[in-house]
Amino acid sequence: MAAPLLIITSASTSASAPAPASASAYKRWQMVSVYSFAHFIVDFACAFLMFRYIAGTPDAYLCVLLYNFCAFAMQMPIGIIADKLNRNNLLATIGCFLVGLAHALVSIPVTAVIFAGIGNALFHIGGGVDVLNISEKKLGPLGVFVSPGAFGIYYGTMLGRGSALSANAVPLVIIVAMCAIYTVYKSQKGAYPKNAAFSLEGAGAPDMLISAVCLFLVVCLRSFLGLALDFSWKSAGHWGTALICAVVFGKTIGGFIADRFGAFKTALISLAIATILFLMPHIPAASVAAVLMFNMTMPITLWVMAKIMPGAKGFAFGLLTFGLFLGFLPVYLGVDVSQFISWIFALISAASLAILLTGLRRARL
Repeated sequence: MAAPLLIITSASTSASAPAPASASAYKRWQMVSVYSFAHFIVDFACAFLMFRYIAGTPDAYLCVLLYNFCAFAMQMPIGIIADKLNRNNLLATIGCFLVGLAHALVSIPVTAVIFAGIGNALFHIGGGVDVLNISEKKLGPLGVFVSPGAFGIYYGTMLGRGSALSANAVPLVIIVAMCAIYTVYKSQKGAYPKNAAFSLEGAGAPDMLISAVCLFLVVCLRSFLGLALDFSWKSAGHWGTALICAVVFGKTIGGFIADRFGAFKTALISLAIATILFLMPHIPAASVAAVLMFNMTMPITLWVMAKIMPGAKGFAFGLLTFGLFLGFLPVYLGVDVSQFISWIFALISAASLAILLTGLRRARL
């Protein structure tokens, strides 16, 4: 789940015996690793396309909106299809293919960004639901899956603006990602995780509905803050890279810490610390730490929403990415919060804290 773009051998067993825990863990992390690698590649390819071919064109402003709409808002209806189709790996593979195909359509910018955006959405839903299915009671795998997207966007943007990387290399790496996804699917030997029968039963109960609304609002705020962050020292030294690392590793460790201490305590402590540190925007180390803490709740919101809708994980995933799109719109339309930097980020973090804790209490997970 990356941020919107602006101009993310075991011993054999009998057929009836359950697989050893070590074998199951190995297969689980094999799948998570492949999808995480593919996540980096897909987001890298999309960012590379936007900055190598789209930026600076007459249709660039429209293309940015179209890409983000297709990549994030479209995940909600695609999620319903994924829930009912029960072929998550196929959707992820098709998504990779469409992203690669977009690079062959750059002479028609609008068409290229639509293909790239829909491909991105298909991959995220396919990969995201598969990871949710194998995560069971754990948040760690989900944090690992969502985190590489920020690296992908960062390096795709950087190399897309330059000329060091040949454009021909990107589709080739996309093919590698597709092959890796297919290989993991085949390696499961009939044990590939299945979707639950599609159902929204229970999600409309008052507590669950309030919780879902809270989670949705938190994602909207996180998206806006992530795009609005603009520190005066960001381009000095290696602080820009440090900020990206904070985003990535915040999402990664957030899932593991929640597994150890619980989602509620993790959200409370991480967002409380982030709120305090955001009050020191002119101190680079404090701001980097704030960004890391703020992003630790990413896997929590996804995991809890999926628990609210266990029979519609794709829809749950897509609902939150629609929140990412809504959070992108104010920045896209030119909202500038730079003059309020001394307190606006702290306010958003504090609001996220209050809203998320309310959602977690209502979900009773």
